Amino acid sequence: MAWIEKLHATYDACKGREPPGVERLMPISHTPQQAHIDITIDGQGHFKTAQVIQKIETIIPATEQSAGRTGSKAPPHPLCDKVQYCAKDYADFGGNKKSFFAEYEALLSSWCASSFTHVKAQAVLSYVRKGSVVADLVAQKVLHIGDDGKLLTKWSGTDNQPEIFRVLTAQEGERDQGGALIRWQVWNRDDISTNVWEDASLQEAWINFDAASNAAEGLCMVTGEQTVLAKSHPKRIRHAGDGAKLISANDDQGFTFRGRFTDGTGQQASGVSTIITQKAHNALRWLIKRQAYRNGDQVIVAWAVAGKSLPDPWADSMSLILGFEATDGVSPAPTDEKADEIVVGDAGQATALRLKRAIAGYGATLTTTDDIVVMGLDSATPGRMAITFYRELNGSEFLACIAAWHTHYAWHQNFSKDAKFIGAPAPRDIAEAAYGRRLDDKLRKATVERLLPCIVDGQTIPRDLVDAVVRRACNRIGLDYWEWEKNLGIACGLFCGHSQSNGRDYNMALEENRTSRDYLYGRLLAVADNIEHYALTSTETNRDTMAARLMQRFADRPYSTWRTIELSLAPYKSRLRTSDKKAGFLWKREKLMDEIQSTFHADDFTNDRALTGEFLLGFHCQRRALFAPNQVDNQTENQTQPTDE
Repeated sequence: MAWIEKLHATYDACKGREPPGVERLMPISHTPQQAHIDITIDGQGHFKTAQVIQKIETIIPATEQSAGRTGSKAPPHPLCDKVQYCAKDYADFGGNKKSFFAEYEALLSSWCASSFTHVKAQAVLSYVRKGSVVADLVAQKVLHIGDDGKLLTKWSGTDNQPEIFRVLTAQEGERDQGGALIRWQVWNRDDISTNVWEDASLQEAWINFDAASNAAEGLCMVTGEQTVLAKSHPKRIRHAGDGAKLISANDDQGFTFRGRFTDGTGQQASGVSTIITQKAHNALRWLIKRQAYRNGDQVIVAWAVAGKSLPDPWADSMSLILGFEATDGVSPAPTDEKADEIVVGDAGQATALRLKRAIAGYGATLTTTDDIVVMGLDSATPGRMAITFYRELNGSEFLACIAAWHTHYAWHQNFSKDAKFIGAPAPRDIAEAAYGRRLDDKLRKATVERLLPCIVDGQTIPRDLVDAVVRRACNRIGLDYWEWEKNLGIACGLFCGHSQSNGRDYNMALEENRTSRDYLYGRLLAVADNIEHYALTSTETNRDTMAARLMQRFADRPYSTWRTIELSLAPYKSRLRTSDKKAGFLWKREKLMDEIQSTFHADDFTNDRALTGEFLLGFHCQRRALFAPNQVDNQTENQTQPTDE
């Protein structure tokens, strides 16, 4: 029950203190619903007008039972509800669904008869008792009837389709107009706000009435106090149409509780106060809508119990930096014009300083006493939801883990022409780099879940995931150019971070003194690619180099493939020797190639075993070193000139 306790504390800490421009926390005894129809009445319950609205999520009063109702069960909402609940004349117009007006009227009447009544609730009760809701909506052309005077379930043809048929969800090809949810506007000259769902006094009146109506008490396992226990727990956690619950106990006739507890209600197994569970679920809804990572039914959210701002754990480094600078109003510190260029001795210090400044900015408000919670949710069925990941950390631990992730797995990332940065990729990008952009949701979910402990707990990234990204980065000819550039940066970052956890460190700048076989082979491939690319662009020929086409084969059999690549360079070398400037360029590249080959140890060069991801580091660093500084971050597939200096 720790997660409920933390969410309850979050609700109490944030309710009424929400940042400007952020949606308010939902009050207890309310539920989110998608409304379809607005009806306006006056303070005496006389109909004024009505209109169709586009499935707008609305916070409406609800009982514990109605907030968790499913299927065709009767528990009504006390004020705003579907046509089949609010309309006394629904059955008269041939409604296909069962009418629950009697239950709706009884609940609303008991509220209006109590000491917690409200004038707007009384106006709604006065209107619905007249039994003309459907008739008024038909007259306003909000609902539609056929020649037989019955409500239509289908609209013949596609022209001039009524708006109500466009906003209702089709069930088995039909749209029952009785399923449209009504929300009320009560016109009152003395009241500025006419919307019942925005009236704070009405919300408070319903909360007080609902609390007084619940009398069953028991031991709350969250607070340890004797209090009113919840019989049903809220749903609609991830969105307004979400029917999955985190806590559910409805098997009072089966074997779920038999032999373990004295009753089958589930309260002895998980007794939670009505107020506690509603506050906790409302806080979770608010957090998910505000700052969660989503992938289908999978939701992962991190928050500070005290309501303080956190860095997004699932963002790439640049998104984290820009997010902090935009929120905190901090602009990047002035830097030298060439601060972000990667030359010898520079490993992206400018970006590293901005990342450090962002983490320090969050650390100025987060302390070791601040509780941070990371929680993952997913559902395998429409009615049940599970907590797939849960961690509690203090503020300094959380920031240390985020900083470690963005530092250890940092590399030159080239996502697009407008998205180039030095840092760690996002989990979603890693999943796509490993398995392609068309991977299914299940595989994406599984990959992101495997990455959670790496980000939050500081665990080493799985080796098979690193290998999968490296393999796809080697398949240069099978990917679009910008996708390959993106995968190359991600692969280098993951391999570098994984190696660092095993005691091997690599620099983002070229390491000319590194003599490992795989690194040197990567440098050789970059030089060969550079020579042919220069020869092709000088004649405006648009095609891939031999090094690009054979990159996958080179990774599997470097020595035998190198002979093919080297022989293919002969005609390009002859072409370059026809010009003094180009001949000077070629001489420098051939000299560099000889220096690299002479650096191999003993039989390393003739060894034809497969290369590891280290060769991508050598390839990437050597390729960046071969281009002029002002061209490093402006490469395109067909437009780049190497420096000949």
